[in-house]
Amino acid sequence: MDPETSAHADRAGDEEEPLFSNLDLFLFSLIVGLVVYWFMSRKKPEPIPEFKKLDTPAPTTRETSFIEKMKKTGKNIIVFYGSQTGTGEEFANRLAKDAQRYGMKGMAADPEEYTMGELSRLSEIENSLAIFCMATYGEGDPTDNAQDFYDWLQENDDEDLSGLNFTVFALGNKTYEHYNAMGKYVDKRLEELGAKRIFDLGLGDDDGNLEEDFISWREQFWPAVCEHFGVEASGDESSIRQYELKVHTDLNMNKVFTGEIGRLKSFEVQKPPFDSKNPFLAPVSVNRRLNKAGDRHLMHLELDITGSKIRYESGDHVAVFPTNDSSLVNKLGEILGVDLDVVISLNNLDEESNKKHPFPCPTTYRTALTHYLDITNPPRTNVLYELAQYASDPKEQENMRKMASSSPEGKSLYQSWVLDSCRNILAILEDMPSLRPPVDHLCELLPRLQARYYSIASSSKVHPNSIHICAVVVEYTTKTGRLNKGVATNWLKNKLVNGHKSTVPMFIRKSQFRLPFKASNPVIMVGPGTGIAPFMGFVQERGWLKQQGKEVGETVMFFGCRHRNEDYLYQEELEEAEKNGVLTQLNVAFSRDQEHKVYVQHLLKKNKEHLWKLIHSDNAHIYICGDARNMAKDVQAAFYEIAEEVGGMTRPQATDYVKKLMTKGRYSQDVWS
Repeated sequence: MDPETSAHADRAGDEEEPLFSNLDLFLFSLIVGLVVYWFMSRKKPEPIPEFKKLDTPAPTTRETSFIEKMKKTGKNIIVFYGSQTGTGEEFANRLAKDAQRYGMKGMAADPEEYTMGELSRLSEIENSLAIFCMATYGEGDPTDNAQDFYDWLQENDDEDLSGLNFTVFALGNKTYEHYNAMGKYVDKRLEELGAKRIFDLGLGDDDGNLEEDFISWREQFWPAVCEHFGVEASGDESSIRQYELKVHTDLNMNKVFTGEIGRLKSFEVQKPPFDSKNPFLAPVSVNRRLNKAGDRHLMHLELDITGSKIRYESGDHVAVFPTNDSSLVNKLGEILGVDLDVVISLNNLDEESNKKHPFPCPTTYRTALTHYLDITNPPRTNVLYELAQYASDPKEQENMRKMASSSPEGKSLYQSWVLDSCRNILAILEDMPSLRPPVDHLCELLPRLQARYYSIASSSKVHPNSIHICAVVVEYTTKTGRLNKGVATNWLKNKLVNGHKSTVPMFIRKSQFRLPFKASNPVIMVGPGTGIAPFMGFVQERGWLKQQGKEVGETVMFFGCRHRNEDYLYQEELEEAEKNGVLTQLNVAFSRDQEHKVYVQHLLKKNKEHLWKLIHSDNAHIYICGDARNMAKDVQAAFYEIAEEVGGMTRPQATDYVKKLMTKGRYSQDVWS
């Protein structure tokens, strides 16, 4: 023991010990002080601030009951449209407008915006009628906006539509396998559910003359409606405006649309998810010419989708929103003598309508004619009819009215002077010097400029952050000697990499054109010209699967072009894929490199034994992409012949065999006309 400690202990033993030593008191005080400090310094809970309740107006809920809307507005005719490119919607608007001339009141309606289960309630409205303008998209599919309605029709077997009067006008194209499938289905299904057809199904063929088909049907349809409901036509053939013009003189330019499809400023502040109403502005990262020579311009573009959260699969379509050529827009402004930079709104005269404006407003005439309106397609007869009143020359006015009529002479004149001569609205104004309509009425009548769809030429497994497009620039001289240029392809051609405004508003449309679920299934791809696009994605994906160690079945390609040294698209990539065994067989038809023409269908026949083995024994999937009018039909006929010659079938058996392949999803087409 330490001596000092020992002495202290002895001394303490002689005295009476106190209850607490100084040390105890010091330690006790220290502990109490620390406890008090801890309590005092603890973070106090923050008081919850009282927010003053803001007097914000309740969000306006869109009316989803078309019955209530019709009752409220005194309408008795509703025209539903299934539309992918805007024509179905245009026809629906024309029919709704027609109703007024027959002493009735009509409204056009997007089935996506309303509760279609209410069709059974239409009988609550006297003399009511539902008209369906239904387009078919792709391989017999409904359009995007009619998909839910189609599902509802399929799923509701006990629906009683006995109080519903209806008629259907179908929009399709005869070059496609499933011609007008959607319109035919709606017509048949409504009858099955008890609805009463008051006029025959109309079939519009876009491969022929869709406008003429519609006019001929409509000409017989309205008298049938009048007879059915016991009403007489009012005889009022005058022009009926749907929108009124408002010119803005002191509007803040931040509130003016400059080309956005949906939300104002959506191109400045991009917010996912991206779709047809909210496209993504994708920078162009590659834009190169594919053909080595020749008059045409075939191009390969790559759109950068980094950070967009956009997902796609091989076989999907990319939609782009193009803009019209500024020189055409300027010429229209000059010929009509208007200041294109005036800020305007066109407001619907029917305040109850869901469609407040024909295009995003407020905007300028320049923006409307550049971004929102179709100024390059030949105008339909209803546009000519409405504009005729503005022709000061009686002869020109008479011709315009004649072309808009249903007389054989009028139809023939419209066919030759407008359609066959490819006259757009500018050409018509140039060739009819007395026709000078007010620009606001012209903007009301012109259809919307539509998105253009391209088969994606890449695989997201290999290119997750870019989408590839393969396209040919459209340019041709018309019978009147004018040079007409395709809107989208010329616009894309001029998208310079890293250049000013080198972005493309785009979104993805899902497709049924898919590689087999089992990679071990063989695939046979037939895609001449730009029809090769989706197969570039397929080849990339099969190569990627091979790298992952998956068992990949035979991958056979049939490609066709004019000349080996001119337009053999993606030659290096295809030959590399063949060398690496990704393409087990590459067959190329050069149609004009020899005296007799050689096309892909000839090469199919040449390989008939091998193809029949792949199809009949090995469960191969067949894919066709490209021209619907000739190529797709000739290729299908070649497969019939292979089934006959190698499979020993009769032609009816061969036809049935291919049809069954289609039903099973083993014969897929991505074609256009």
